[in-house]
Amino acid sequence: MTEAADTVARLRATFDSRVTAPLDWRLAQLRALRRMLVDRGADFERALHDDLRKHPDEARLTEIDVVVAEIDHALRHLRSWLKPKRHPVPLLVAPATATVVREPLGVVLIIAPWNYPVQLSLDPLVAALAAGNTAVLKPSELAPATAAVLHSLLPEFLPEAVAVVTGGADETTELLRERFDHIFFTGGERVGRIVARAAAEHLTPTTLELGGKSPVWVDGSTDLRAAARRIAWGKFMNAGQTCVAPDYVLTTPDLTKRLVDFVGQSVRQFYGADPAQSDSYGRIVSDSQFERLEGLMGAGTAAAVGEPDRSSRFFPPTVLTGIRPTDPVMQQEIFGPILPVVEVPDLDGAIAHIRAGAKPLALYAFTESAGARRRLLRETSSGAVSFGAPSAHLAVPGLPFGGVGASGMGAYHGERGLVTFSHEKAVLSKPLHPDTLRVAYPPFTARKDAIVRRVLGRLR
Repeated sequence: MTEAADTVARLRATFDSRVTAPLDWRLAQLRALRRMLVDRGADFERALHDDLRKHPDEARLTEIDVVVAEIDHALRHLRSWLKPKRHPVPLLVAPATATVVREPLGVVLIIAPWNYPVQLSLDPLVAALAAGNTAVLKPSELAPATAAVLHSLLPEFLPEAVAVVTGGADETTELLRERFDHIFFTGGERVGRIVARAAAEHLTPTTLELGGKSPVWVDGSTDLRAAARRIAWGKFMNAGQTCVAPDYVLTTPDLTKRLVDFVGQSVRQFYGADPAQSDSYGRIVSDSQFERLEGLMGAGTAAAVGEPDRSSRFFPPTVLTGIRPTDPVMQQEIFGPILPVVEVPDLDGAIAHIRAGAKPLALYAFTESAGARRRLLRETSSGAVSFGAPSAHLAVPGLPFGGVGASGMGAYHGERGLVTFSHEKAVLSKPLHPDTLRVAYPPFTARKDAIVRRVLGRLR
């Protein structure tokens, strides 16, 4: 038996013992996870700085505190989420009661990315535990310090429920050969396809949280300076390595120069004249990612605050103007601190541009026009829409988070996460007497048909 098979077998034995089913067990796991984050938060802060040079405040704000909020939301609502949901019964079936009962799936696999290695490992785990499952967590090898902390602490705080498997592609491949009851993957589209193919071998349901090119529409009705500040914050946080970061801006030619100037001013306010010296600005995760970003810089005119430094993997906040839809920077998710500005004649042009590409993970807009907001909601498709606040929707525990089309399948956070990691079982209970189903028994007669038609209130 391989190590992966042994790990899955151990967790399946725990699940099969039914110890994970009671509400009290689930609440205890969530409280233990919360205690780990609070008591050992400094360990995670140091690891996130080692992996991505995240400032401790940013580590807490965008990683640790987000998970704690998700746990607190689940602790407040889990009892009500698990109550059987009653459904009305049609006359032909009455008298009867119809309910939906949420039951755990079993052993689930969570494959986490490197860019938010605490939040995107533990938020799905919160949902999996709340649903009463056991879980294998595979953190990213590109965030080794955080993976090591997870590997050390999760077995200490959650010894029954969770196993952490570290390593790279070989270990992930070995895990994917095993049969799980759900696979939850966060990452890029290429690996997402590999995960989906592996899951298909066992007919395992999957949630794929991918990415895409999340656009920002800016029109003249908004406060450009305030919009630029929000865009710069959402884009350059974590050095642009955020799946829901604004990928590019759509605006009209008359606004471009002022918007770009305001973005530059915001960058200097956030990170100083030389962001390389700022402890609030992150670093690119790997040499290969750094080289990929350099390869996207061939088109347009660049306005960068600072110079790239390959040795430290510092890539400066950069705005590109004069960009065409066919340029290389517009052919893939950027996932870095490069912000192209694409000029369009009007909102019609912006909507046409968005609709011409794959459905994004998020769409952002800075407009005070109620009509423009309605059109963007009605005429485009994306995982989420946020007016005036890029990325902030992730911090609302009750909002489902997920993509659509190539940006992902399935969603989680709050009650939606519980549903993702549960089976919703339909339960019908009908007494044997009186036997109201006898009108459906053979032989079929005109009298029975007349009764059925009266009950249905319509002619067939």
